[in-house]
Amino acid sequence: MRILVVGGGTAGTIVANNLSRRLTGEIRAGKVRITMLSASDRHMYQPGLLYVAFGQMTPDQLYRDQASLLEPTIEFHVDPVKQFLLDKKQVKTESGKTHEYDILVIATGSRMVPEETPGMTEGAEFFYTEASAVKMYKKLREFKGGRVMVAVGVPHKCPIAPVEVMFSLDDFFKARGIRDKVQLKYHYPIGRLHTIENVAKWAKPEFERIGVDTETLFNIKEIDAKNKIMKSEEGTEVEYDLLIVIPAHRGMEVIERDNLGSGGWIPTDRYSLKMNGHDDVYVVGDTTNLPVSKTGSAAHFQAEAICENIASIIKIGEPVRDYDGKVYCFIEAGHEKATYAMFNYLNPPDLKPPSKPMHWFKISYNHMYWTSVRGLL
Repeated sequence: MRILVVGGGTAGTIVANNLSRRLTGEIRAGKVRITMLSASDRHMYQPGLLYVAFGQMTPDQLYRDQASLLEPTIEFHVDPVKQFLLDKKQVKTESGKTHEYDILVIATGSRMVPEETPGMTEGAEFFYTEASAVKMYKKLREFKGGRVMVAVGVPHKCPIAPVEVMFSLDDFFKARGIRDKVQLKYHYPIGRLHTIENVAKWAKPEFERIGVDTETLFNIKEIDAKNKIMKSEEGTEVEYDLLIVIPAHRGMEVIERDNLGSGGWIPTDRYSLKMNGHDDVYVVGDTTNLPVSKTGSAAHFQAEAICENIASIIKIGEPVRDYDGKVYCFIEAGHEKATYAMFNYLNPPDLKPPSKPMHWFKISYNHMYWTSVRGLL
């Protein structure tokens, strides 16, 4: 049984490691082989990019050697997939090699696409790559005061990020002693402050408490970088001195190029996590088109369900569980306090008042991540 995992991010790494341990006997007997294909020999802790943008982490703290995170029974290649040939149960890589599989797990992730909005690359700051996070930190350090606008494109990775940015900005400028010289304003594309209704209800009084102005129904149309004006699809305009944007995201180029899913999001069964119409292909993490958050926690819970089912199919011929849409998101709320949102397909989150213990739990998780991605937590 040839299991091929494409993608070495959070989702793919957990899947490969979890399967390696569940199928130890079968691997030793030569009945199962697990192969991972990745675009990089380094693994990034992506949530840490927000810390880099606010000077709380340095880029080198985000990385580990990918091979060091994998079980020794996993065959690992840094060789990005160039083409998916699902009808032949094959993938072709950049090096020209062809890998055949019996079970394929696609965990290719997502990417920000600020270039798709006129003026955004030139006129806004982001934190979804190492370079953009470092650049944003330098801009924040240089900022002397004025209008700081935050706007959100959709869809995007980590839906809680826009909310956390506001608290981080408030703390950052207070620490620099210039908070009274800064106007913070938050723009969101729908008629409330967040896609998740209970998060929106929680955020409203919290934003009022820290003095954040808000505007909803604001979908970014274009940015006039020269005159520092952001324009919306709704016809409104906003002047800014510093603009921070959560850019819209898409799936990876290879997914779109091979027509596996509109926008790079692969149509995925919400319970089995199989690609629609392909019983031998599983999709996990950001790559899915599921109505759940594109976060590491969602990827983790999805990976566990996939691994339990693949292992049970190999052992007894049948899957044993469904993915229930579970997501768990920490929410930093400023002043060394945090809360969390835990929910699934049926149950919305019930946010608790922010607390210091929850903040320190999140800080601890920054270190625990490396154990988590090995599938040990």
